[in-house]
Amino acid sequence: MDDKKTILSGIQPSGALTLGSYLGALVNWAAMSEIYDCYYTIVDMHAITSRQNPAQLRNTALTQLAQYIACGIDPDKNTLFIQSHVPAHAELSWVLSCYTMFGELSRMTQFKDKAAKNADNINAGLFTYPALMAADILLYQADLVPVGSDQKQHIELTRDIAVRFNGIYGDVFNLPEPYIPKVGARIMDLQAPTNKMSKSEIADGGCVLLLDKPEDIMRAFKRAVTDSESSIRYDLANKPGISNLIQIYSACTGKSLDEIECEFEGQGYGVFKAKVGEAVVETLRPIREETLRLLADKSYLRSVYDQGADKASRTANKTLRKVYKKIGFIER
Repeated sequence: MDDKKTILSGIQPSGALTLGSYLGALVNWAAMSEIYDCYYTIVDMHAITSRQNPAQLRNTALTQLAQYIACGIDPDKNTLFIQSHVPAHAELSWVLSCYTMFGELSRMTQFKDKAAKNADNINAGLFTYPALMAADILLYQADLVPVGSDQKQHIELTRDIAVRFNGIYGDVFNLPEPYIPKVGARIMDLQAPTNKMSKSEIADGGCVLLLDKPEDIMRAFKRAVTDSESSIRYDLANKPGISNLIQIYSACTGKSLDEIECEFEGQGYGVFKAKVGEAVVETLRPIREETLRLLADKSYLRSVYDQGADKASRTANKTLRKVYKKIGFIER
């Protein structure tokens, strides 16, 4: 009997994946398949809370699937699927929105942040998307959801919705827990090192993308913000730029912070930044090459997302049927 715990996670195809996406999330996803039953999705339904170019959205979603695989997430060991290919997500989202309180949604920090950035498009989906996120998680009876600190509020709301539903109808949903990986680098913007590296902030030049060419990566690191000192030491409070570069170098080479400080003792920032850039180039080179190879084989990628959607649907529909029966819908 398979007693593995279930993990679900997803990334919006609203922009290209970054070095931060890889070192902060995808590295861990790839390592989890031996321990957990993993569902990894491309959450294209979430992406349309802001306006997307249709052709670009399709291209980004397919590229993201190829990158998942290139980063070591084996489709034979994990369920890889596109959110919109599993209709149960939209169906359960509507049901759960009827068990989610207006006040709860009003308090969601990400809604406030996104509404401030998209003042001309504060749509209902932007407001209610936590119900869709709850559906994403609860459909698969997920035990664990890998999240950063900015997403923990969504897991708390998902649990609140599940507890409310279970309190009315009995034991329907498993209660998920946030999963904070023991190893996972928090990669910051190279130009604004107190901000997380984000695919939505590419314009400032502080973001490194997984498909960037080596010369572009080197240029980004040579321009990385540091400080007026010259010592290469980890001091997050006083030296965020250098500390971020040390963290990146550590994640790419496996060296400890102490080892890195010793390695570059007495050397200038220019030498260090070049070395970090070289380490990143070599880390991303095989991912870039494999992604491009996979993108040239559209039929294979289709087989992956078709197979993933079939498997995800079997699990999701089992939960949805139970929910529909509990709330009184006639079986179809």
